[in-house]
Amino acid sequence: MKKLLLSFSLVLALSTAQAQNLFNFGFDGTTAAMDAAGWARTNQSAPLGASVWTIPATAPTTTFAGGAQAGGATSFILVNFNSTTGAGIISNWLISPTVVVDNGDVISFYTRIGFNSPDGNANYADNLELRLSTNGAFTSNPSTGAADLGDFTTLAVAVNPALDLTSYPTAWGQYSYTVTGLTGPTEVKLGFRYYVTDGGPTGNNSDIIGLDTVSIDRPLSTDSFFAQNFAVYPNPADNVINISNKNNTTLNQVQVTDLNGRVVKSVNVNGVANTQINIGDLNAGVYFLKVTNSQGVGTTKFIKK
Repeated sequence: MKKLLLSFSLVLALSTAQAQNLFNFGFDGTTAAMDAAGWARTNQSAPLGASVWTIPATAPTTTFAGGAQAGGATSFILVNFNSTTGAGIISNWLISPTVVVDNGDVISFYTRIGFNSPDGNANYADNLELRLSTNGAFTSNPSTGAADLGDFTTLAVAVNPALDLTSYPTAWGQYSYTVTGLTGPTEVKLGFRYYVTDGGPTGNNSDIIGLDTVSIDRPLSTDSFFAQNFAVYPNPADNVINISNKNNTTLNQVQVTDLNGRVVKSVNVNGVANTQINIGDLNAGVYFLKVTNSQGVGTTKFIKK
């Protein structure tokens, strides 16, 4: 056996919603609370292994130093390489209850790989997909094996589809997806799919991953609100972006997201009217800039040269 296996028990709970928050789940509580909240788990890996999405009974300090992203040390959910046996295809699902979303809503979550490696890199490659079903309570879950997606045909986020050893975060990293393509408010389910080819105890890929703080938020506005309230310059930019508030309010937070939905910078700037964000460490490309003040949230694009 080439990999370290931890033993888990499942506990889960729904956290309290906030004003602009439509849904939030922090993986802290009991199995009964999770079941009552409508979550489902199905392992469709081939060959089928024993691992399912679970929460650690005790803090896994070896592979997840520091514990959960938020809440108690064990308030996050895990899944590992024993989803399959030998070397196989891992397709292990965690499916949310029905939630109502609309275009512009932002689905976010935190994830990280668990590892114990002295060089700071993962030992084996992992991948997590966020998929959406727009059939709500009538959703057909995957049921016929590793290739079956059920009604989860919309791929929103893929954390490490290339299965390399450096792209999956080794500390809690936030990913997000902005809902688009709907005709109006729609009942959906979120499908978190642990999907790894050539995985398992003797495979070349797959180890263990964690998931925490699944949230759906509705911004007050996006581009139009941004144009009315903020100015950003220069754009394109080399090393810094300047942000100024056009109205008599102060900035609260600035967040930069890449095209894959990963939050690459998040800065609290409470109490200032103008700020400067260093982007010199970002790769060249297109990014989204989200700025929050007391009146709402504005989002715009910028180019890093």
